[in-house]
Amino acid sequence: MTAGRVLVYVQHLLGTGHLKRAALLVDALTRAGQNVTLVSGGFPVPGLPINAARFVQLPPVGAADMTFKSLVDERGQPVDDGFRQRRRDILLAVWQDARPQLLLVELFPFGRRQMRFELLPLLEAARSSAHPPVIVSSVRDVLGGQADPERHQRMLDLFNRYFDHVLVHGDPALVPFERTFTYAQQLGQRLHYTGYVVDRAFEPAPGAPDDTTGRDEVIVSAGGGAVGAPVLEAAIRARPLSTLTDVRWRVLVGAGIGERQFAQLVALAQELNSDGVVVERNRPDFTALLRRCRLSISQAGYNTVLETLQAGARCVLVPFAGASETEQTLRARILAERGWIDMVQEDGLTARALAQVVDRAAARPARAQHALRLDGADTSARLMLQWLQQSAP
Repeated sequence: MTAGRVLVYVQHLLGTGHLKRAALLVDALTRAGQNVTLVSGGFPVPGLPINAARFVQLPPVGAADMTFKSLVDERGQPVDDGFRQRRRDILLAVWQDARPQLLLVELFPFGRRQMRFELLPLLEAARSSAHPPVIVSSVRDVLGGQADPERHQRMLDLFNRYFDHVLVHGDPALVPFERTFTYAQQLGQRLHYTGYVVDRAFEPAPGAPDDTTGRDEVIVSAGGGAVGAPVLEAAIRARPLSTLTDVRWRVLVGAGIGERQFAQLVALAQELNSDGVVVERNRPDFTALLRRCRLSISQAGYNTVLETLQAGARCVLVPFAGASETEQTLRARILAERGWIDMVQEDGLTARALAQVVDRAAARPARAQHALRLDGADTSARLMLQWLQQSAP
């Protein structure tokens, strides 16, 4: 079979997890011999590998705040109709140039309502073309927001109008899609669980030197977004109150946190912990650090949680719960109910509360890697190749 043409659209607004997951799907498709164009609408993420035949960066936008209701450009200015029109025109031009046989849209229509100004024209163009592509939605295990039946009905209506399939990147044995989408049963055979999408380049290469960085440390992280600073600060303040005050704590700061706030974290760590806390920017060897650490402290985003469980690390989660967000809290609660992680609610986050939970987690026996389906990228690629073959003339 000749290489299929695939167009992947992704928009991250606050963190960077959506783009990372899309990049892993693109990598799996590319390794399977497909010609993939990845279109990203969020702020650039330095250092993220993109294994695509073509990468297109739209004029980037992000969320103005944690409500996700307003969009801002790279200067922090609200976007206007002219900006939206330029993005829409660029996206439609990419569509015309790529002539995809399969269109993969990340999250929509189960989220990203803010992007309807460009996604609905894209979907209309795809559906009304002479040779319509297979149209697929790609969603994580847990949808965010409240379970509003009217809103979910609108999602279902859009799905029925434009989409052929939905890939749910999770495991129904852990979180069935109906847990957060009211009408999951009505999707029928169009719903496909793939397992979790996680970087399979996790294990070190045979014969690679065994770096000791992170060994027996507490690794503190908050992904790449801008909302993790309270967790990082609380962890720095918690170390002197914890039984793990004699080990090094390594605090990893994402690109979404600016230089001024980064410097404040460095100063606080020096003031309270002398040389016992290292504050640095996110590292490409994060998963290796998780393999070696005594304990991980993080928020409960999809990628970080899966990488931590994959590593078998003891774990304390502080799920992001700003505005009406429920995704991370639900994911953390499900894992805590199984005894896989320990948890601190964001509204109860203090240095002392965190130190107490860290002490409890550190006393737990070390766990082996959890029995979760972690082949989501390859399974997704295999399903999409099957649909490409079925749709070939």
